[in-house]
Parts: sequence; structure tokens; C-alpha cells
Amino acid sequence: MEKKRVAAPILCHGHSRPVVDLFYSPVTPDGFFLVSASKDSYPMLWNGETGDWIGTFEGHKGAVWSVCLDTNALRAASGSADFSAKVWDALTGEVLHSFEHKHIVRACAFSEDTHLLLTGGVEKVLRVYDLNHPDALPREVEKSPGSVRTVSWMHSDQTILSSCTDMGGVRLWDVRSGEIIKTLETESSVTSAEVSQDGRYIMTADGSTVKIWDANHFGLVRRFNMPCTVESASLEPIYGNKFIAGGEDMWVRVFDFQSGDEIACNKGHHGPVHGVRFSPKGESYASGSEDGTIRIWHRPFDP
Repeated sequence: MEKKRVAAPILCHGHSRPVVDLFYSPVTPDGFFLVSASKDSYPMLWNGETGDWIGTFEGHKGAVWSVCLDTNALRAASGSADFSAKVWDALTGEVLHSFEHKHIVRACAFSEDTHLLLTGGVEKVLRVYDLNHPDALPREVEKSPGSVRTVSWMHSDQTILSSCTDMGGVRLWDVRSGEIIKTLETESSVTSAEVSQDGRYIMTADGSTVKIWDANHFGLVRRFNMPCTVESASLEPIYGNKFIAGGEDMWVRVFDFQSGDEIACNKGHHGPVHGVRFSPKGESYASGSEDGTIRIWHRPFDP
């Protein structure tokens, strides 16, 4: 298959150290937004369409490993090496809540209804904070078998998805019982796990493979061998017929979902790519790198 040319990306400068996580908001009445995490300790908010810098969240005292926005893009959350997770007012940049942990926080996620915040990290504990009662003790889901790398909500906030840095597989937890209901087995530790926008699939990256799982029956749907060790992958949200992946070779590649053929290769980063995300309508995608930059690429393919 002939690879298509890619237009020059939008280059987002601002971070002084590696960018390690990216998260797009859904489309809101004010547009959509991108939030980034960096080892420089300052999460940043960007216009998701233009890449214009909107603001910086100041308050962490260590590397920030994970970021997310709530459904309305009114609040941001971040997990940090300073043993805290913070919730921010996305309009003013002020800290709304700071939740102290006993070790590095590597992952965070708002529930779909925006009332809960899920965190995980080196402490090997999943915690659920009620944002309507932020002073209450969090609910602790059963202890994770390893240091938590990623977390997500599924099935209308009834299921928690988590992966571990020091062991393979993705675990799905029942929120009500706090028990593991399924483990998706992988050969290597999972460096990214994403639930598709329509809720049909779970996409994981482990080692040099990208896997697609059925989000309801949990069977393996597709397995793709990648040309390098992959750190992150993301599925095109509207049609679901393309996915992107980035990793150690510094390139952001676009693949066909059915065949696995590579249809585009974006070059420009000067360090490994730690995070890739599709925008909510799929018309562009962002990558964050060890080189401290974010690049927003407009897709070179037709629906």
C-alpha cells in the first residue's frame, strides 16, 4: 500500500522536559482541548484544534506522569511523583483538591459522570475519590498485583481497567465488589491501554505489539506486530478503521485497522514517543516525546 504524505505538524513548545502523557477532552461548546503531562512538573492545557497554549497548572513538586480532563473540560486532574494527585479548575488553573498518596501516582481518570476520580501508581493501590465529598476517605479497590501504569473507566463507570508496570496484562475490576473479573494476558508489561470512544474495544500496547480486545466479551480481536517497541497506541474514534502508534524509533505511524498495513509515517520528533492520542473527531492526532515537544498531525487519509 502506498504511504501518503503528511502535512507539517503543529509544533507545541512549552515543556522543558519529556512529555509523558496526553489527553483530549470530548468536543464541548467551546471546542476541544488537549492536556499534557511532563517530567518538568507543569501540566499544560492547549487548544486541541490549533495547538495554542492556554495555560499551565502550577503546584506539583515532581514529575507529572498522568493527566486527564473531565467530560465538560471544566476540570483537569494530574498524578505526580510528588506523591499526590491534584484536581484543577481548567478555566482558572487553581487547585481544587489535592489528594495525598504514599508513593508516586502514575495514573488518573475521571469517571464519565465526572463525580469520581480514579488513581493508581507505585503504591499498588487503586483509589476512588468522591469529588462531591473530597474530604471523605477514598474507596480503596483491592490491592493491585503490581505498580499501576494506566487506569480507565468502562461500562458506565461500573468497571475499572488497569495495567501494571512490572508485569504483563490488563486487569478489569468490578467497582462494586472490588474484585478482578478478568485479566487480558500480554507477553510484556502494558505501556498504554485505551477504551475506544464507542466502548467496543480496548487497545493495548505491550512490547512490540498492539492488541485490540472486545470490551464486552474480552476476547482478542486483532494483534499487530510493530516495527519497534511501542509505548502508546490510539484508535481513530469515529470510523475505527485506523490506529496510530508511537515508540522508541521516534516516529508516529498510522496503520489500517483491518490489515495492519502501515499507511503513513510521521517523522520529526528527536526522541522516543511516549504518548499518542486521536482528537475526539479523529481529524488530527497528537504525539508527545522525550524531546519535550507535542506535535499535532492532521491525518493524511480519507474516512
